[in-house]
Amino acid sequence: MKQKMKQVRKPRTKTILMVLVVVAYALSPLVISNNYTVGLLIQVLINGITVMGLNLITGLTGQMNMGTAGIFALGAYTSALLNVRLDINPFLGLIGAVVMGVIIGQLLGYPSLRVKGVYLSLTTIGFSQIVKILLTNLSDLTYGIQGVTGIQKFSLFGFQFRTYHSIFYLYLVLTILLAVLAIRITNSKWGRALKSIRDNPEASEILGIQLSKYKVLAFTLATVYQCIAGCLYAHFMAYIDPSIFTLDFSTNYLIMLMIGGIGSVSGNFLGSFIITMGPEWLRFMGNTYWLVFSVITLLFTIFLPYGLISLFKWTKAKGGKNNEICAAAGEGHKKI
Repeated sequence: MKQKMKQVRKPRTKTILMVLVVVAYALSPLVISNNYTVGLLIQVLINGITVMGLNLITGLTGQMNMGTAGIFALGAYTSALLNVRLDINPFLGLIGAVVMGVIIGQLLGYPSLRVKGVYLSLTTIGFSQIVKILLTNLSDLTYGIQGVTGIQKFSLFGFQFRTYHSIFYLYLVLTILLAVLAIRITNSKWGRALKSIRDNPEASEILGIQLSKYKVLAFTLATVYQCIAGCLYAHFMAYIDPSIFTLDFSTNYLIMLMIGGIGSVSGNFLGSFIITMGPEWLRFMGNTYWLVFSVITLLFTIFLPYGLISLFKWTKAKGGKNNEICAAAGEGHKKI
């Protein structure tokens, strides 16, 4: 009976803690009048969605995807061009970005069945470079190096999400919905199948798990999330151009995944918050802040390979062992 109570309490405690963090984050813009800081909080949400997508393919399935820049760019350009060229509502553009994500997921998913490891990384890097070249050179469609300007903000039933605070709360709602979906996927039979493929693909196949089906599914889910993030970014910034979608862009999100915690949705947002806000906290150091930030990131990678979220799990595990020792000591005392 006591064991059942402990099993019920742990999920409830974790859920309550997550709810408190979300509430605190939601209330933070109410005490911040600076649009720049609110803009950073919005960027954290966009980055969090992107990292959640990367986590589904790299964290759960173990497939190294370095094509985030190209996927993000196609999601951003799909919605932006639908809005600017055809005057389509951004919410319909968001649906267009989701469709683009499904298409990319299928295109990248099937090649992933034949290549893995460093070869898959090179394949996805090549995909991003091809996307950047096309966006730069197809100027009649994408406006080339001039970029897409005049991208409208989201609007719903005549209400315009123009202020930073209104955009923040819209994006927060979308982020929460996507995070709940990601958690459900992680804890579902799909998530368990993806983890088994990551840990031992041969044994998974013997047990009847179709590797091809789940790898393509993982890629599709990841690309849909990242295309949604690209769409949100485009309508927040109101301007995009191909120059920002570089290899460094993809690497930055991989660092967020590693710093926060691979395989954990809460770790994804922890990593996106630290990497987004970290440089701002270190700006007082002047020109050396990037060096200090890079050294800190390297130390995290060496000493916390499973991310900051692993510290909480380690503390919980240690506390659980101490409780077991105390309980055993109490039982022994009763017998004496």
